[in-house]
Amino acid sequence: MLSAVIVITIGSVLGGCARYFVSGAIARRLGESFPWGTMAVNVTGAFAIGIFGALATHPGSVFAAPNPWLFAVTGFLGCYTTVSSFSLQTLTLASAGETRRAIGNVVLSVVLCLAAVTSGFLLADGWRG
Repeated sequence: MLSAVIVITIGSVLGGCARYFVSGAIARRLGESFPWGTMAVNVTGAFAIGIFGALATHPGSVFAAPNPWLFAVTGFLGCYTTVSSFSLQTLTLASAGETRRAIGNVVLSVVLCLAAVTSGFLLADGWRG
C-alpha cells in the first residue's frame, strides 16, 4: 500500500510540473484567447494513456504490473491531463458570450483526444512481438 502511494505521489508531482510547463509554453507561443495549452496537454495525455493502455494488455509488459501503471497513469497522467481546466475554460468562454469558441473547444478536444488515444493504443499495440 505504501509503495503505491509513493509511486502515485512521484508521478503526480512530475505530471503536474509537466502540465505547467507544456501548457504554459504553448499559451505563451500561441496566446491565451483560445485554450491551446490545455488542449495540447489533453491530446498528448490521451495519446500517452492509449500507449500505456495497450502496453498493459501485453503479457509481460511492465505496465501490466501495478506500480508502473499507478505511476504513469494514476499519478503522472492524472495530474498532467486537465479535464477540469478544460471544463472551466469552456464555461468561461460560453459565459463571456464566446459560444463558437466554447463549442469549438469541446468538439476539437473530444475529437483530437479520441484520435490521440486511438493512435497511441494502435502504435503501442503494434509493438507487440
